Amino acid sequence: MENLIVCKKCVMDNTATEIVVGDDGVCNFCKSYEVLANDTINRPDDIKQKELQDQLAEIKQRGAGKEYDCILGVSGGVDSTYLALKAKQWGLRPLVVHFDNGWNSELAVKNIENIVNKLCFDLHTYVIDWQKFRDLQLSYIKASVLDLEAPTDQIIFSALYKIASKKGIKTILSGHNISTESILPRSWYTDKLDYVNMKDIHHKYGTTSISGLPKLTLYHKYYYQHVLCISTSSLLNYIDYNKKSVKDEITQNLDWKDYGGKHHESVYTRFYQSYILPVKFNIDKRKAHLSSLIVSGQIGREEAAKEIQSPPYDVKAIADEKEYVAKKFSISVDELNRYIEQPNRSHSDFRTEYDKDVRFYYFLFRVIVYIPVRVLRLFKVLETPKNPKFY
Repeated sequence: MENLIVCKKCVMDNTATEIVVGDDGVCNFCKSYEVLANDTINRPDDIKQKELQDQLAEIKQRGAGKEYDCILGVSGGVDSTYLALKAKQWGLRPLVVHFDNGWNSELAVKNIENIVNKLCFDLHTYVIDWQKFRDLQLSYIKASVLDLEAPTDQIIFSALYKIASKKGIKTILSGHNISTESILPRSWYTDKLDYVNMKDIHHKYGTTSISGLPKLTLYHKYYYQHVLCISTSSLLNYIDYNKKSVKDEITQNLDWKDYGGKHHESVYTRFYQSYILPVKFNIDKRKAHLSSLIVSGQIGREEAAKEIQSPPYDVKAIADEKEYVAKKFSISVDELNRYIEQPNRSHSDFRTEYDKDVRFYYFLFRVIVYIPVRVLRLFKVLETPKNPKFY
């Protein structure tokens, strides 16, 4: 890229269109992190510890008398594995859920087995209808949009809410943490829970029905969050989270094995992040991942800069990787290459949950249910939601 502008503190550059580098050479992502960190992870330990204990007490109280007091989605990756270990140490009783979308690596399967066996947790494996999910994923590739992981993320959250609802579980544990995931340009992903966008992309480029797959419409989100009062807790933000130390701990306690890259427990995610994103969209996600580690003091800038000098994918292995992905999608390698080479399109070229007509009907829905919901809360039939999101 010509006239590449790079932050002098992290390794983010103007391949992220929204970057602003100040006169001091430091970018807006670094400065935003400082504000966010000062409000969360950089607070005094005694304050964080008290808030953590309050959160744990609330989760246990809401789950009292039930088989499980929370639900935890695991992929076999670092964050969810460590959260499972901490949940055990904190005395929580999670139902561990794994979403099998057909792309699990052998290492992922083994890591998940170790989690549930060594921690004595119950495992619910949600196996997706592969033919329908394959068609949904392939429709995104055909549409030439950016966020090819949106279908997976949408259905994972849909499944978690659905299972939590059936089991009467009120808390979803999230492995998201500020220490390692604070920097990610908005231009590098889309709203992953936008069901309208997903439905329209599939409508235009899919070939089979996806009815029966879990879905998370605006109405589902309202029901789960405002009626059932299912909330999400990011407990890792209340403790010191150092990625290297965390890897050492889960390796020692759970025989965890490293994949060599963030979210590479999925073969498809590895191919998408290491090949499709940099080749088709000029996005190297390692810059965001490493920059998050830099600003949280877990890695030096020089070390990170050296790492991104190497290609994001194994040049020798990419042909085999393409062949595997194409075969899984039941297309030829040539066809896969044609989709990758076609002009990029924006998710906003398709319908979204932010379209005026969609928002209007959702507004009417909320007006209609407002009084019944308030009355039910008044008579304590429904809880008052904790930090609800209004989509």
